[in-house]
Amino acid sequence: MKEVVRLNLIEVNKERCIRCGICVKICPVRALELKGAVEAVAPEACISCGHCVAVCPQSALDHRKSPLARQVALTGFPVIAAAAARQFLRSRRSIRSYKQTAVPREKLVQLIDIGRFAATASNSQGVSYIVVEDQAILRKATELMMEWMEAQDQTTAHWSFSHHIRAYRQGLDPILRDAPHLILATTARNQARGRENTAFALAYIELYATVLGLGTCWAGLLEMGLEANYAPLMELFKIPAGKAITGALMAGYPEYHYQRLVDRNPLEISWLP
Repeated sequence: MKEVVRLNLIEVNKERCIRCGICVKICPVRALELKGAVEAVAPEACISCGHCVAVCPQSALDHRKSPLARQVALTGFPVIAAAAARQFLRSRRSIRSYKQTAVPREKLVQLIDIGRFAATASNSQGVSYIVVEDQAILRKATELMMEWMEAQDQTTAHWSFSHHIRAYRQGLDPILRDAPHLILATTARNQARGRENTAFALAYIELYATVLGLGTCWAGLLEMGLEANYAPLMELFKIPAGKAITGALMAGYPEYHYQRLVDRNPLEISWLP
């Protein structure tokens, strides 16, 4: 029978543990120490990142907040060749023309789920989502944004307000681009760095969308109205009490596919001696 040392936060399989100390070195908050055996000396500091379990070469460590059974074996690193990764990252485009075809919910769940694995400040996570499918609500959101934009002082407002107002009057949707879905990210209203956590999560979602045959685009103009706490807009989305919208992403099937990778400005970099 294997001998296991139970330390409340962690369990160490003494038959497997070779006391290499990698788990101690990798812990970002120094919650572990190697004292003959691995010990959780500061369990209250643990941020549940799971690094200690993930890095152990012997699978000797288990963790109450990040169980070994819920981790997936990584058989090789890097998992993708550099050239393929570069091509993949460069292929992402902001999609502003969508097919008027609804994406199945199970595919949207698959898309959004990848956001859980993005980096967050001190592993705080805390990002949840509202998916708007009702086209009437999406059209109303665009209408309300036009009302909000028109009420702003156009001499000091964002440079593109007049352009978008004109486009709307021509029958176009410059806010949500007739996207069939809108993904609203939310965090607790008082969550520190909630917007930053959201940005990482939505970036993951944007990148993953391409391999699912989907397209996305940040709804930046809509976010401006939300950040201004425009009451009719906030009421439209029925945001739960204590929650704040921290990001908005259009999603759907792209109407067109790009044939080339777009270049960007030359790299600028400096080195300190």
